Amino acid sequence: MRSPRRPLPVLISLAVIASMTAYLVQAQGQSDRGRQWIAGDHHIHSRFSTGWDREQNPPAPILGGDAIYPTPMNALMARHYGLGWMVTTDHGGPNHSQVNLNQAYPELQQSRIVVPDVIQFYGMEFDTPGADHSSLIMPHTQDEAQRLHSIESSFNKREPWPADPSWDTEPRILEALDVMKTFPETPVVFAHHPSRSARGEGEYGLYTPQELRAWNDLAPEIAIGMEGAPGHQAAALNPDGSIDANGPRGGYGNHPTMGGFDQLTAIVGGFWDSMLSEGRDWWITANSDSHVHYSEGGVDFWPGEYSKTYVWAEKNYHDILDGIRGGRLFVTTGDLITELHVTAESAAGQAHIGGTLEVPADESVTITIRFLDPDTSNHHGDNPSVARVDLIAGEMRGRASDPATDTHPETEVLARFTEADWTVDGNYREVSYHFDALPSDHYIRVRGTNTAQLEPELDPRGEDPWSDLWFYSNPIRLHAAD
Repeated sequence: MRSPRRPLPVLISLAVIASMTAYLVQAQGQSDRGRQWIAGDHHIHSRFSTGWDREQNPPAPILGGDAIYPTPMNALMARHYGLGWMVTTDHGGPNHSQVNLNQAYPELQQSRIVVPDVIQFYGMEFDTPGADHSSLIMPHTQDEAQRLHSIESSFNKREPWPADPSWDTEPRILEALDVMKTFPETPVVFAHHPSRSARGEGEYGLYTPQELRAWNDLAPEIAIGMEGAPGHQAAALNPDGSIDANGPRGGYGNHPTMGGFDQLTAIVGGFWDSMLSEGRDWWITANSDSHVHYSEGGVDFWPGEYSKTYVWAEKNYHDILDGIRGGRLFVTTGDLITELHVTAESAAGQAHIGGTLEVPADESVTITIRFLDPDTSNHHGDNPSVARVDLIAGEMRGRASDPATDTHPETEVLARFTEADWTVDGNYREVSYHFDALPSDHYIRVRGTNTAQLEPELDPRGEDPWSDLWFYSNPIRLHAAD
């Protein structure tokens, strides 16, 4: 917001906050009955992310050649580390569509029987034409395997043998999205590690802003976001848990992550905010990208051990995917928090993470942030505490004229809250911010950290990932009605 029109915060009495909270909890329970925050991970590899015996023609897949764990083991470890949903996402290679269809999918079906209390989606790490990797998450249907096979066999850029460069072009991902749009129940696509191939801040490698906009323009209910925090967060750990001084978090060896998050997410007023300023559904996630655990010589945590994506949903396939598609998501690392409720309320109603609120002219809006900072040890044996929560806002102006736009300078941190500002209710913390009036369409989002960093800093090689924890919400949109 530009300063001349910025509404000023006003103090709200504890009694008003308590009354408001009771009302919001009751109202949310009525509208979202049965929903809860469910942690998950949409980027997990199994032994069917294969190596290749290139002495044979065509190359023969080698199970466990890249990732090593059976799908049921991934599911068991996901459950152990507190996940209620996951997606199996093996990447491809020459004729890998047959590996997925004939081997990986049957093992997933077995895993669903062995670990029924973890919702297990079928998907793949799509070797994206003209780009890097992406999650392809299939709706749970009777023909889910055939649907994925049709996409992988026709569009995965590493599928043909001999290799065919014509499969690795940007128009082909748009063609694939067009095909996905014809499915009776459409899948979801998230761009993976979007800046891993970039060599500096504001630079681009295999992904560009115009490319991601083109996906979302063509298929706004399918291409809906990107990894905010990439996997491979244990890259700075040796097998015994000591620090590898040369290990880059996230595998970002060219240009580092920022607080464990990709620069496209972490920079206030950067690419993510430019997408949100257009009113796009463009969400962020966090996941493990699990291949091989660091204790066995890999660079990964188990699913849920370090990164979690929480979805507000009933615990079933349909509502979890609906929550993902609708942006009812927040992400956290190191179990810094386990619940996050952000509510925007005016006289006209209320909205929560991923939602939209119509605000009548001259009506005030109150933002309430309530989070659960658990008084328990995380999976490193630490009990981290939230040191600060930031409320971030930006004006929504409609679609950018230049698809290469990667900034939104009007985005700002409206308020920074610390322990001195929030009320305490057991392990819950709560704080509010008040807009006297909404001058124009805006979005708001929330982040928090256990550090003293005002903005997430570049992660040096050899940084202990457990020392630098953050959480981020997806946005709420506020429309100023005439």
